[in-house]
Amino acid sequence: MKRSIISLLLVLSMLLGTVAFASCVEGQGGGLGGNDAANKVTYEVPAEGYDGSEVTITFYHSMGAKLQTVLNNYIPEFNKLYPNITVEHASQGDYDGVRDQIKTALTAGNQPNIAYCYPDHVALYNVAKAVVPLDSFIESTIPVKDAAGNETVLGFTADQIADFIPGYYAEGTAFDAAGTMYTLPMSKSTEALYYNKTFFEKHGLKVPTTWEEMGKLCEQIKAIDPDCIPLGYDSEANWFITMCEQYGSEYTSLDKNGHFKFDNETNRGFVTMFREWHQNGWVTTEEIYGSYTSGLFTATEGQKCYMVIGSTGGASYQQPPQVDGQHLFETDMATPPQIDPSKPKVISQGPSLCIFKDSNPQEVVASWLFVKFLTTNVEFQAAFSMASGYAPVIKSVQSNPVYQQWLDAANGFTNLTAMSVKLALSQSNAYFVSPAFNGSSAARDQVGILMQSALVYKGNDVDAKIKKLFEDAIYECEYAAH
Repeated sequence: MKRSIISLLLVLSMLLGTVAFASCVEGQGGGLGGNDAANKVTYEVPAEGYDGSEVTITFYHSMGAKLQTVLNNYIPEFNKLYPNITVEHASQGDYDGVRDQIKTALTAGNQPNIAYCYPDHVALYNVAKAVVPLDSFIESTIPVKDAAGNETVLGFTADQIADFIPGYYAEGTAFDAAGTMYTLPMSKSTEALYYNKTFFEKHGLKVPTTWEEMGKLCEQIKAIDPDCIPLGYDSEANWFITMCEQYGSEYTSLDKNGHFKFDNETNRGFVTMFREWHQNGWVTTEEIYGSYTSGLFTATEGQKCYMVIGSTGGASYQQPPQVDGQHLFETDMATPPQIDPSKPKVISQGPSLCIFKDSNPQEVVASWLFVKFLTTNVEFQAAFSMASGYAPVIKSVQSNPVYQQWLDAANGFTNLTAMSVKLALSQSNAYFVSPAFNGSSAARDQVGILMQSALVYKGNDVDAKIKKLFEDAIYECEYAAH
């Protein structure tokens, strides 16, 4: 039986409003667990750790058939270690489908044990403190024996923690100022600059490393092909958020006195600059173009683009087209342009795993063991990466011979997926994530709308228009949060 208190708290949340309710149950705003290290939220791990009892745990995710096959292949490997833990999993559609199913389940107290999730979804679940903080599990030295009699510890060893790609691991601490760990990374993507290598070599073009170089390059490409749009950037929201990080300007914060900080001079400045780029015909976006800009990149006729900044998880869509069995060009990729290439910043995306509280502590412990298995097992991480196109979250996967062979086969014609994973792994020290709180998704939505609206604006008094767009975006964020 699930905790009845969770059901009661979720009902109250609906009646009183999530922000007011969060303040009520947490005793403070601006974070899920406090505003300093002394307020880090903890979970009391059973003294015996896993007692070997028979338990069934449920896992909600958004995996399609291909990834479920990988999961199904490795659950038996987990059961060789812990035969009394039954794992049941089910796809709930897309990521929002998982979120919506869990929101409904929480009100009835029958939530799953584990969820495949994005940070803002976890913040929503934790309005009712439904998510297990993982620090006490990670740090646990309670001995655990598997079915073969091998003994390890319940938590992570120092080597296992060091094996995680730091930026991916740190995402789990983005929920409060105390750095409470609420998620572990499962599989990740980032953004890449895809470019038409054949076109670049033909015209002696240099791949840009800064936004200043990108602006000059777009002007140069436009002179070569006046009908083209040199650059496509798929996500307006990612573009805005990344520029904030690169400039070191504010975007959002866990500050209890106000989460939404992005209305400032620096941010208005880069939006104004990129509006000029769009007006010059240098750049378009997914929303403005009406589809992913890979459609322009791979076009065989009509208008084209020669560069795209998009997700590494969608690398296969940047594969060059063939005519009469011949590829029209070769694709290559690089880290997106930076304000300061010596201090690169690229966004970290992709699902993580969280664990939900339960009246049976052995279900929670069993869930932890399964999450630990998925995130630290080299063979599973390798297989999941090759099937999904997402980067693995641990470094040691690259020592797996099958995975290394797959990476070695990367090329700009037929295996862009492996190429994109190699790029993602190469820029692992540049990753950043934004604070996650109940309402952080509203900020993401609104800066995307702001960016799109600014780029297409053709009227007079541009500065006043952009200032108004920022003010409106802040208002919409605060309205959504309340």
